Amino acid sequence: MGKTRRIIGVQERVPLLKAVPLSIQHTFAMFSASVLVPYIFGISPAIALLMNGVGTLLFIAITKGKAPAYLGSSFAFISPALLLITDPNYGYEYALGGFVVTGVLFMIIAGVIKLVGTRWIDIVLPPAAMGPVVALIGLELASNAAQNGGIVTTDSYTAIDPKFVAVFLITLIVAVFGQVLFRGFASAIAILISIIVGYIAALAFGLVDFSQVQNASWLALPNFTAPKFDLNAILVVIPATLVIISEHIGHQVVTSEIIGHNLLEDPGLHRSIFADGLSTAISGMCGSVPTTTYGENIGVMAITKVYSVWVIGGAAIFSILLSFVGKASGLIQTIPGPVMGGVSFLLYGMIGASGIRLMVDSKIDYSKSRNLALTSVVFVTGLSGASVQIGQSSLKGMSLAATVAMVLGLIFYVLDRLHLTNDLESPDEETEKFGELAENRSYKGKLANYDNDSRADD
Repeated sequence: MGKTRRIIGVQERVPLLKAVPLSIQHTFAMFSASVLVPYIFGISPAIALLMNGVGTLLFIAITKGKAPAYLGSSFAFISPALLLITDPNYGYEYALGGFVVTGVLFMIIAGVIKLVGTRWIDIVLPPAAMGPVVALIGLELASNAAQNGGIVTTDSYTAIDPKFVAVFLITLIVAVFGQVLFRGFASAIAILISIIVGYIAALAFGLVDFSQVQNASWLALPNFTAPKFDLNAILVVIPATLVIISEHIGHQVVTSEIIGHNLLEDPGLHRSIFADGLSTAISGMCGSVPTTTYGENIGVMAITKVYSVWVIGGAAIFSILLSFVGKASGLIQTIPGPVMGGVSFLLYGMIGASGIRLMVDSKIDYSKSRNLALTSVVFVTGLSGASVQIGQSSLKGMSLAATVAMVLGLIFYVLDRLHLTNDLESPDEETEKFGELAENRSYKGKLANYDNDSRADD
């Protein structure tokens, strides 16, 4: 019987010599996407790196070290923020005011969830809906990975560069086969190794531009900006809250599936949403962008089976340090798109596979029309490109699919209560199954932690 890769538990401490490369791996995974948002807003990425790190440490503390998550820059606020930034009557300071209010709104929602509990999630998002919603987190990002990798044409370039394709494939091949062939500690840092190998390949093909390193100073103090508050500006930003809530719940569910412990119950959805809101509010007060949990880091956990909050906390500390060292952050920014695209190709796929795994573990009965309809509609909604405009924000992809799933789930629940459906033996059958699955996840998480403790004792 072959050995299975050792799981590093959520609260397990890793020896420093191993923790450092594991943390750097997480930092690299989130870096390119997280610094893109401040670049779009026309601000220094240093302040975003600083507040992402601070927000992640706050998240870990508020969730009692039980929820491994890295907070990066949110893309949901790009459209409303750019509208204010380009408006001569407003500017970035007013967008910051909207970010602060959004963060406070998150904390209020967390208080409501604390009072009413999370059973409503089981009702409006049964497994037949939750599985595809989780899968869409990764699947809708697949095109981004392909575009960053340079293996599809875009508005930026109409011809595919063979050098881009070569670097993309080299990075992807090392990442994929590293999961299968690497042994010992090397298997845990397979993503970092693939980035390094891909970077060396990019150097050989002449795809690395060091101008950002040359132009950067050694010491780069983040630029702090105070927010300004205006009701109209706030109303422009607030609709993005719905997008983040859908995204946050989906991320917590997929993380629960990966680590084998129901995070919606322990430490609780109210804690994670409160932490996300507090981080966003503080970021807005300091002049940074809103924060959210990051799919890239969830993918790293799924691949490496390293779930330690100590490792993720180390990544947050590295991000904080990078915000003050211009040369270091500039060097990371030289990593070409094909390298990060190759890594993301696998990371996003792992998240999609986690959603499918959730459906398999839930033992969904697709002979029932409701389950087949829910899964079908959610998948098509998320992948069709459909969008719904809410103010200056738009619901699309996973966020729109999650909203549609919640509406359908709630309608089915009401129809069950009215005894109008023809395929449910008892009104709570589906939610009871989901509850059993959640308990099973919790048990598996405790068993995994027990096994880790036993190995440590040995």
